[in-house]
Amino acid sequence: MNRILLFFSCIIISGTAFSQVKTKQASQKPASTVKKITPVKNAKPLTVVTEDVNPGNTKVKITTDMGVIVVRLYDATPLHRDNFIKLVGQGFYDSLLFHRVIQGFMIQGGDPMSKNAEKGAMLGMGGSDMERIPAEFNSKLVHKKGALAAARDGNPQKASSACQFYIVQGNVISDPELDAMEQQKGIKYSVEQRNAYKTKGGTPFLDMEYTVFGEVISGLEVIDKIASAPGNNYNRPNQDVHMKMELIK
Repeated sequence: MNRILLFFSCIIISGTAFSQVKTKQASQKPASTVKKITPVKNAKPLTVVTEDVNPGNTKVKITTDMGVIVVRLYDATPLHRDNFIKLVGQGFYDSLLFHRVIQGFMIQGGDPMSKNAEKGAMLGMGGSDMERIPAEFNSKLVHKKGALAAARDGNPQKASSACQFYIVQGNVISDPELDAMEQQKGIKYSVEQRNAYKTKGGTPFLDMEYTVFGEVISGLEVIDKIASAPGNNYNRPNQDVHMKMELIK
């Protein structure tokens, strides 16, 4: 089976090793409910250059077995925003699982093969026949706790999976660690971003590597509950965590 790896390479900052875990993804076709996304050929990373980021008015309610999460989608990432709105409107995510959860890191879902999946089976392989979404990187949009971001495989353009996403839990980050990230990535964190990382936490080693396209505005405690769920060797919760999504005002 030809597999595509959704991966996070290991980065070491200030003596701290951030273990970034691999999710395997294969070229199996997803369930028949999947709608094709408009093809994007030879996708190149899209860097949005802006001083201000409109937080956006589009909100999505994610109802899970452990509580409700509400996210706001960013207008600064229109390709990801519109794709997510389309899939939510189609009911694509309804009855899918948070199939990969790692305490202190993130919770991941959106694999169409997770619907009615066999108990305990490895997931994260669905959606690979859907066209990737070009990367929309923006230094103003970072992986603070509650960040909504797109998973991806190892394609050189860093284009996103059309359906799989993750929500950041992360850990509290110190100033020296953020200083090291700035040097490594050539970016400059604002006072607001530093405060978010130092108080609520996040995963800054993913900044400018994966597209952040929204943030949680309600339900951070639900992320903690899901992330702490006991799981198997594939980081899949032993007790399935389903999701249902709807657009709200």
